Amino acid sequence: MSHALRSLLDLLDLERIEQDIFRGRSRPSLVPRVFGGQVAAQALVAAGRTVPEDRHAHSLHSYFLRPGDPGAPIVYTVDRIRDGRSFTTRRVVAVQHGQPIFHLSASFQTHEEGLDHQAPMPSAPDPETLPAGEELLPRYADVFDGPQVLEWLLEARAAVDLRYVDEPPFATAGTVREPRSQVWFRTNGKLDEYAADPLLHVVLATYVSDMTLLDSILLAHGRGGWGVGDVVGASLDHAMWFHRPFRADEWLLYDQESPSAYGGRGLGQARIYTQDGRLAISVIQEGVVRVPR
Repeated sequence: MSHALRSLLDLLDLERIEQDIFRGRSRPSLVPRVFGGQVAAQALVAAGRTVPEDRHAHSLHSYFLRPGDPGAPIVYTVDRIRDGRSFTTRRVVAVQHGQPIFHLSASFQTHEEGLDHQAPMPSAPDPETLPAGEELLPRYADVFDGPQVLEWLLEARAAVDLRYVDEPPFATAGTVREPRSQVWFRTNGKLDEYAADPLLHVVLATYVSDMTLLDSILLAHGRGGWGVGDVVGASLDHAMWFHRPFRADEWLLYDQESPSAYGGRGLGQARIYTQDGRLAISVIQEGVVRVPR
């Protein structure tokens, strides 16, 4: 296991300060807000720690209310909305400086047999043939807003091996492309000691899901992205459905597209497949997408 992955796991290991109240911390950040994927992942950890072990997360719906302060702890309060025979529902509010910054509702279910079908996995190259982030990102060091942005991106993504199938938005700024993108991802290290902890794998996928989903919006307009300075963006809401078991330390294909952008907002939707073709997760996110004047 890489040092970066161990640090991420420590970040997601919340401190319990009361029965249904947890405290999390953040990493120092180049931007003055907490990464949205971190808040969503930590909130799901808080919810999951109040649920019986035989119930697994099958969906989450969340809203980003205020930018998080990277320099302050985040307090997560869990409301036990319902404990049914098959389903458990939890609501989590993340608070900083006395104000809510994030709201999440999550549902958990006992295992059941049932109908089974899925959309087929799209074609994609073998992830092992694609450059890893530490190889790809430095190629475009000159397009970022200063060397500190590249250093921050490399550090922020060190725990995850994320590989673009096609050139990312920052590599082709000025060129309008189809609003579709694909990335392969997995943790930068094996999680064998956590094989019996399905919640952790779901939490890690939640963390990664906020990294690239809105990129397809940028491609449709030839914009370079968040580290280039030609677009200002932030997540507004985020929803995920976990369909089938998966491991976050094995390759997952994140197939993303944007059906719409309008009114200063853009929508991204995606499906996440295991390498052997099983549809594991569906994701939808809307974000603020503004062009600086």
